[in-house]
Amino acid sequence: MSFRLQPLPPARLNRCQLFGPGSRPALFEKMARSAADVINLDLEDSVSPGDKDQARRNIIQAIGDVDWGTKTLSVRINGLDTPFWYRDVVDLLEQAGDRLDQIMIPKAGCAADIYAVDALVTAIERAKGRTKALNFEVIIESAAGICHVEEIAAASPRLQAISLGAADFAASMGMATTGIGGTQEHYYMIREGQKYWPDPWHWAQTAIVAACRAHGLLPVDGPFGDFSDAEGFVAQARRSATLGMVGKWAIHPSQIALANEVFSPSEAAVTEAREILAAMEQARFEGAGATVYKGRLVDIASIKQAEVTLRQSDLIGA
Repeated sequence: MSFRLQPLPPARLNRCQLFGPGSRPALFEKMARSAADVINLDLEDSVSPGDKDQARRNIIQAIGDVDWGTKTLSVRINGLDTPFWYRDVVDLLEQAGDRLDQIMIPKAGCAADIYAVDALVTAIERAKGRTKALNFEVIIESAAGICHVEEIAAASPRLQAISLGAADFAASMGMATTGIGGTQEHYYMIREGQKYWPDPWHWAQTAIVAACRAHGLLPVDGPFGDFSDAEGFVAQARRSATLGMVGKWAIHPSQIALANEVFSPSEAAVTEAREILAAMEQARFEGAGATVYKGRLVDIASIKQAEVTLRQSDLIGA
């Protein structure tokens, strides 16, 4: 193992991130009462240019007026290639209360993007005497972003999570699809006359997971566009969880329960994790570095895997 140990990610639940446009304040109370762990109030893609100013005012008022409970409250600002983002940051930091936990930076292409937002946020916090430091989440949704994902992950101590934005990512990469996430009809292989559909997002997700884990961040899977396809959503969420992602976006309330279920360890998984730790403790007592559990080898690495499951279970229980 490297002398520099891999840091742990933030101790927060991030199984489901529910998105809602800032231009529709009637949705805010329902979002607050939902079972989503993270609420993302949106100023970017879901808000038309003519509605940006009003959407920003809606969100600023709702941050203080709505009871968000213990959820992580986040606002997705506009991209740095627009004339809107700086006003998003200034108004949120100068006018909204301390209940805001995080801002989401879309279309991050390099570490300098994060530096620019960090510099502005830091200046406003100091000027206004804000005592609660704002956290960041960034979205990888371009060829530049995936090429620079490791440096982006290391760009700011404010950074807590990185998501994959499949739609803009596909457009930036020139992918021949208009679907948002999920299996792509023409991305298939043939063996013995049968079609098999692999996952076109796998490599990008893996790159994000590696960058996040190396720097102690939460890797999050992005949207699944067809909210009428529950099976497709669950299939993609399970692939993401297997790769090491901690949660997924919900662009419709029907996706919340699906995400929470996939990214919550089952009772059987928690029981097995505890039994593995107990088996390894017994092995250590007997002077062994490994043992057999249910017919398979478990060792020190198994302890780390079991601890991941139990940490998630403890967060849910708390």
